[in-house]
Amino acid sequence: MNYYAHPSSIIDDNCTIGEGTKIWHFSHVMSGAVIGNNCNLGQNVVVSPKVTLGNNVRVQNNVSIYEGVICEDDVFLGPSAVLTNVINPRSAVSRKNEYNTTLIKKGASIGANATIVCGHTIGEYAFIGAGAVVTKDVPAYALIVGNPGRQTGWMSENGQKLQFDKDGNATCSESGAAYQLYDHKVTRK
Repeated sequence: MNYYAHPSSIIDDNCTIGEGTKIWHFSHVMSGAVIGNNCNLGQNVVVSPKVTLGNNVRVQNNVSIYEGVICEDDVFLGPSAVLTNVINPRSAVSRKNEYNTTLIKKGASIGANATIVCGHTIGEYAFIGAGAVVTKDVPAYALIVGNPGRQTGWMSENGQKLQFDKDGNATCSESGAAYQLYDHKVTRK
């Protein structure tokens, strides 16, 4: 075993867990889950079958990641974030054949208590604010806040708000990396 699992956690058979990953108190990784290298799953986390977590994914306490969710490398899921997989759940109606895919792309951050309605893509390095409710696709580097979630700006790869000049250029205040805004899309120079 090349990962750490707290004795109170449950790791089912037939799941893949990468080297250096840590799984903390009262968490459950279910059969068929795939977790990359150097991930950290906080207390009371559930990773359902057919979920894929890339490398260096950070999952804070009290997050349930349901079938249909894919997190690429370097994703952050804040405390008590909610990730759904069915649009119209009913207790008396089985919808297991209707799971929708939610793709959270490289470097994106989901804030505490945010809700991601299934079937959407969160772009690279997007930043979903605490308590936001995402009901549509989110562009790369976008800052989303509120309910329903709305874009209020752009974020750098370091998680700093970008201030673009009249020519569409910005520099991250933390890293010094340069960014370009053109046609409502941000790219790193």
